[in-house]
Amino acid sequence: MAGAENLGVGVDVGGSGIKGAVVDLTTGEFVGERVKIATPKPATPDAVAAVVADVVRELKWDGPVGVALPSVIKHQIAVTAANIDKSWIGTNVHDLLARHLGARQIAVLNDADAAGLAEVAFGEEDAKRGAVIFLTFGTGIGSAFFADGRLFPNTELGHLLIDGRDAEHLASSAVKDAEDLSYPEWATRVDTVLKEFDRLFNPAAFVVGGGISRKADRWVPHLTVDVPVIPAKLRNRAGIVGAAMAVREHVAP
Repeated sequence: MAGAENLGVGVDVGGSGIKGAVVDLTTGEFVGERVKIATPKPATPDAVAAVVADVVRELKWDGPVGVALPSVIKHQIAVTAANIDKSWIGTNVHDLLARHLGARQIAVLNDADAAGLAEVAFGEEDAKRGAVIFLTFGTGIGSAFFADGRLFPNTELGHLLIDGRDAEHLASSAVKDAEDLSYPEWATRVDTVLKEFDRLFNPAAFVVGGGISRKADRWVPHLTVDVPVIPAKLRNRAGIVGAAMAVREHVAP
């Protein structure tokens, strides 16, 4: 499939699966089916890059590719590694992917930043105005900061210490499952985290994503933080859509 002006491909690298799709960049919708391939074990740079290339090949796409990675990305170099092999740290991800994908435009960015870009573009209108913090609740807590829709990249609020613990060790959805917390019990933990984020950053709104946002009606009403909390709309599509957007908009931290 040749690249078209309003189409792009995004690939979202996760701990269990590497997912990609062709995206209509005017609507944020997928064009055709999503492709998903299991994340290799161990998830070393060359092993993951080979699977990214397999995803793009299955999509029959020869245009630009954006890749969302669970890592802080600075000058296209991976600085951290979450749910992927630690050998990623120090890897020039752009050059790595270029070896596997060939001569094409490539953009790499943090996975929470990618999801946030998509939610700002295609989600709630309130996410486009003022200071907004986008959070993903999953294995950890991912974060993305926006000011009037413009991204401040590579924030890591999940590692902010609250009561001596990383925020994500207190209130990720993985913690909810591991400790068998009810939604109201878990919401109390999330509330503690959001109130601390509010105290430090004074956002106009929080947008909450991740798989657990599908059940936002079971926990968001229990929150008492004095800032609007908006459930994400794109949910599991967001990382792919945001990665595809990053190529067109030249978002390459």
